[in-house]
Amino acid sequence: MSRLSKYVLIANLCAGTAQAAPLSSTNDTTTYHRVVVDGVGIFYREAGPEKAPTIVLLHGFPSSSREFDTLMPLLAAKYHVIAPDYPGFGLSDAPSPSAYVYSFDHLAQTMGDFLVKLKITHYTLYLHDYGAPIGFRIIMAQPEQLHALIIQNGNIYTAGLGAKWAKIAEYWANPKAHPEVLSAFLSFEATKERHIAGTSHPDRYDPDTWISEYADLSRPDQRQIQADLLFDYRNNVASYPKWQAWLRDHQPPTLVTWGANDPSFIAPGAVAFKRDLPDAEIHLLDAGHFALDEKTDEIASLILQFMAKHPG
Repeated sequence: MSRLSKYVLIANLCAGTAQAAPLSSTNDTTTYHRVVVDGVGIFYREAGPEKAPTIVLLHGFPSSSREFDTLMPLLAAKYHVIAPDYPGFGLSDAPSPSAYVYSFDHLAQTMGDFLVKLKITHYTLYLHDYGAPIGFRIIMAQPEQLHALIIQNGNIYTAGLGAKWAKIAEYWANPKAHPEVLSAFLSFEATKERHIAGTSHPDRYDPDTWISEYADLSRPDQRQIQADLLFDYRNNVASYPKWQAWLRDHQPPTLVTWGANDPSFIAPGAVAFKRDLPDAEIHLLDAGHFALDEKTDEIASLILQFMAKHPG
């Protein structure tokens, strides 16, 4: 047999093998979807078997469901994982502020309707940053649907507000008199610092993350969208006592995994959950605001252990 004939035979055998055993996706493969909710296109990531217990991941500012890219496959072997982008964030539609009211009440309503659209009626909520005020509004509207809580730098205590919130309070009192607060809040430097401030491992942070987030913040209408939400955040702080009272009354299983070096939502905000939830698991991690950027494996392990203790 000639050398050419041997190569042809090997190629044919390889092709035959590939056809006999095609590659197939597994449950932990993340898929990407889009649905229309309340007239707004909502983008979301999904992984895991649909009949498994559901964990809904609610992202922070100024990120999107992209922040959960590394976490989702680690949970999806055992859980059905859903991560949506809010209106105005990520790959979801960003209607003009003249067409969609950008308030935390409205974002929570849309996200609640999103869960209804997907027929998700029993879930654990993972709340990060903006995900906390959105998530607690969803809980208050449908408390019977909550199984458990996972909190990661999602604040509901005044003790958790870092030093920068004093300037933001001045903005709440008179936004027009303090445009510099909004400008600083939306700047490239602030977008970068949200990730790397407080970390001892800056090499674990992908610069593409804050570059893309800043590009999103630079889109048309974003300054007004984020101004509306920053101003409305004062209503979140006013709602803290109500949410704390709900925790005291209902005692949901709760896991707190907190980047302890976060300058925005500081560590006392994590410890404060113990006051209302004596059985809560509190883990202070050597990380900043976006703890998942450098503590993915540790947080995933804590979640899997916690969920195994509370199977529902």
